[in-house]
Amino acid sequence: MKILDQELEASSTISYAGLIEKIEILRSTLRWASRLERPDIEKLLRQAGALRDEVMQLSHKERFVKAAAAEPTRAALSRRQRREGLIERSFVFEGAFGENPKLLEALEIAEKAAPTGLPVLIDGESGTGKELMAKVVHANGDRADRPFVSVNCGAIPENLLESELFGHRRGSFTGASTDRKGKFESAHTGTIFLDEIGELPLTGQVKLLRVLEAHEIQRVGSDELIAVDARVVAATNRNLRRLCEEGKFREDLFYRLSVIHLSLPPLRERRDEIPLLFQFIGDEAAEALKRRPIEMTRRLRAFLLDYAYPGNIRELRNIIYRLSCLAGQTADVEHLPADIRPASPVRGAATAAPDGDDKAVGAAAFSEAKRVASDQAEREFLERGLQEVGGVVTELARRCDMNRSHLQSLLKKHGIRSKDSRHANASRRDERT
Repeated sequence: MKILDQELEASSTISYAGLIEKIEILRSTLRWASRLERPDIEKLLRQAGALRDEVMQLSHKERFVKAAAAEPTRAALSRRQRREGLIERSFVFEGAFGENPKLLEALEIAEKAAPTGLPVLIDGESGTGKELMAKVVHANGDRADRPFVSVNCGAIPENLLESELFGHRRGSFTGASTDRKGKFESAHTGTIFLDEIGELPLTGQVKLLRVLEAHEIQRVGSDELIAVDARVVAATNRNLRRLCEEGKFREDLFYRLSVIHLSLPPLRERRDEIPLLFQFIGDEAAEALKRRPIEMTRRLRAFLLDYAYPGNIRELRNIIYRLSCLAGQTADVEHLPADIRPASPVRGAATAAPDGDDKAVGAAAFSEAKRVASDQAEREFLERGLQEVGGVVTELARRCDMNRSHLQSLLKKHGIRSKDSRHANASRRDERT
């Protein structure tokens, strides 16, 4: 019976041959499992856990190499090819994303940074998906099965900040009735997400900088140093460089946090993503509310496609959930929040205009009429084409000389389901027989 004398440790020089040898040693040992003492069993469990970590590291390193190898050809790839490349490389992303070049660049950077453990700073307007991007970095790294702890730095009172981040000992201040772990301890071996980092007061910035430099914390009321290994991902909707110039944010902390810097574009610059989000969030809302996904009138869909979304994806999500809750099967503009709802239906806009504004409203109505007519023609073409090919999307894409994923996006945009065409064709065949 052979037992490894040394503990198995994750190494940067991992090889398949070495892993297979260690696995074979464990297998031969397990044949004698009934004769092993408890200490030997615990040792085997530690060795098995270390092996698992090595396999996970190897997997993430290989994905990193694959992503890096694709970099030289990125300039030659279309946006659609870059998007499909991310998906094909088993890139973990809980949601839907389109082909905006700024967003694709951010996702590609996140894919490469994820396995490294380097600090990441994400900036962008409120509601653009910064926390989702932080989870993307976590899920695609070698800490994916470890804790992900989120902290809203702007929501913590300054006098409780140190206790919240680093924990406290019992009796260290009024109300501290028990020992308590801080967020950094809870995120040990995992990832801590510091949202709204720009709202952190200067005193908190000094303490955070020390943690990033020393990788250790002190609970409030304790002299004991506690080592922590937590990857830091921070996010802000403010310009930290400008805050540094104004003396409101420490420059040394900024450079510590922004080793990898990601910028997320607002939703108004990612309009190709809106139809995909309709489908994704609509299905999510239907599942949460335990009802069928809503359908939208053409008037409502046209409004939502053209709306500016100052609150970005968060605002769109709230709108879709509201529509799913208030509407029956079909939602229309009257189900929108009153502060964004059109004053009158688009078709009646010209007649509802005040005197002296006829020209502007008439031009807007004409432009809207053209767009609606174009959408109607596109929808009718897709429905007729699907009927002709029996609902087979691949065949319709071939006949139209169109990329299949683009065709799927158009079908989602108009709420057309290929299975409906298949069912209709089957019904017609049954009637003939």
